[in-house]
Amino acid sequence: MYNGNKVIVIMPAYNAAATLKKTYDEVMGQDIVDLVIVVDDASRDETVSIARTLPRAVVHAHSENRGYGANQKTCYRLALENGGDIIIMVHPDYQYTPKLIPAMASMIGNDLYSCVLGSRILGGYALKGGMPLWKYVANRFLTGAENLLTGAKLSEYHTGYRAFSRQLLEKIDLSRNSDDFVFDNQMLVQILWHGYMIAEVSCPTSYAPDASSINFQRSVTYGFGCLATALRFRLAKMGIMDCGLFARE
Repeated sequence: MYNGNKVIVIMPAYNAAATLKKTYDEVMGQDIVDLVIVVDDASRDETVSIARTLPRAVVHAHSENRGYGANQKTCYRLALENGGDIIIMVHPDYQYTPKLIPAMASMIGNDLYSCVLGSRILGGYALKGGMPLWKYVANRFLTGAENLLTGAKLSEYHTGYRAFSRQLLEKIDLSRNSDDFVFDNQMLVQILWHGYMIAEVSCPTSYAPDASSINFQRSVTYGFGCLATALRFRLAKMGIMDCGLFARE
């Protein structure tokens, strides 16, 4: 618990057997975490069997691979069903350190923000942590274009380290979003559409050989999806087009 709020960490997992236990142990080393939810997206390794040995963990396995976005939809649904007040996504590949969980939770638990991102760009940690140069350049270009179209001033839109309040997750309709990687981007733009401020904390990262990553072709598809999402946001704000993704509830 943090300040009377139940803290749940969600882990969208796919072939994470090599790093799941290490990530879980460090997550639970942060004394405020009440529960971990692991959702496996039909991994081909031992992710599910390892997850089921973890105490204080709820494990859900998709019978078929449904995509990163679909995995998150299940994660957030289960977090809300299990009474989470502060929900924090930590990838089980140990790319993001769980040691920032208390800081991120405090910003939500003290009613300062409803969304907090762990940014690899603030502090220059991306390249220091091993992010490939082409990914760094693409990140900076996409972020600049998205800030221009949305009017926000985020250092990056592409981090997978995120914390949310229950109120925010109940406000936005995640079912409208893609089941693929662009889900992350669509979710942030939905949050901006509803007028929430997004906070960021500097996050060191590690691009270890066993960390998950999407290939170049899927990265290109993701990049165009991000630009299309931001453009739809701007056109909807201008009243030029209706967009169900951002419809107010």
